[in-house]
Amino acid sequence: MKKTLLLFALFIGIIAVNAQTKEELQAQKSEKQAAANALQAEAKALQAQIDALPGWRVGAFGTIGGSLSNFSKWYSQGAPNNSSGNIGFTFNGHANLIQEKFFWRNALTTNLNWVKLDNKDNPNDDDSFNPTTDVFNISSLYGRNITKTLAVSGLMEYRTTLLDNFNDPGYLDLGVGATWTPIENLIVVIHPLNYNFVFADNDTVFESSLGAKIVADYTRQIGAINFKTNFSTFQSYKSGDLSNFTWTNSFSYTLWKMIGVGFDFGLRSNKQEALNYALGQFDPLAIPAQTEPTFDNVDNDLQTYYTVGLSYKF
Repeated sequence: MKKTLLLFALFIGIIAVNAQTKEELQAQKSEKQAAANALQAEAKALQAQIDALPGWRVGAFGTIGGSLSNFSKWYSQGAPNNSSGNIGFTFNGHANLIQEKFFWRNALTTNLNWVKLDNKDNPNDDDSFNPTTDVFNISSLYGRNITKTLAVSGLMEYRTTLLDNFNDPGYLDLGVGATWTPIENLIVVIHPLNYNFVFADNDTVFESSLGAKIVADYTRQIGAINFKTNFSTFQSYKSGDLSNFTWTNSFSYTLWKMIGVGFDFGLRSNKQEALNYALGQFDPLAIPAQTEPTFDNVDNDLQTYYTVGLSYKF
């Protein structure tokens, strides 16, 4: 009986010691977590002060997407022996000089994509990677501050394709006006005096003109999330047929170290490009006869693209 009581007392003591140890460890964990949270808050406050200091702010992120496949004697499809591939990437970079009295903001956006489909049973088909999505945009904005949120500014923006028909067309906007920064990371450019230079071989369709330039850009990083949206439009004073707009969006989420997932999409409306493409498809000898495309009858469909894939934070 005495041995039983002794064992029972020992068992209760062990439980009490374990319970006390667990409570002590949980208390220590809570203290350490509170201290870590306080240090993290201090670090964020210091980083905010660093970000507010004058100087250069440089950053970049991008998306890489692609797939490769090879089929041999896969008879259920039309081309049983083929290899195909799709490769694309986007890059968004900026280098901004922020000073007390002025700013100089520079940005580069590009989206390139190649597609390949090689039918091994057809020796005459194209077995190379051919460009599909082809976007290149570079801009430089300089401003002198009038108030904390308003500045007199000048903008240079150049847009073209790199892989196919470089600078045909190419668009160069040069203008002056005002830049408004109502909140951090949002830049709104309003330039009522802007000249849109258009470079192209087909000068009967593409025409330079004077007009107004409006740009809105929002670029931000929140933890593991990077995103950028940019809307750029030119409204010609000469004719609405010479106006255009482009809206690009990039999003990436970091999953591990510098690697994550990304999504990009863009919209564009440009009647000059639509007419130039339609004239390239026009056959004056076709039967039945076709109506020759003009600015008055061309379908100015909305241009779109998107890319999904792995992302890498530079």
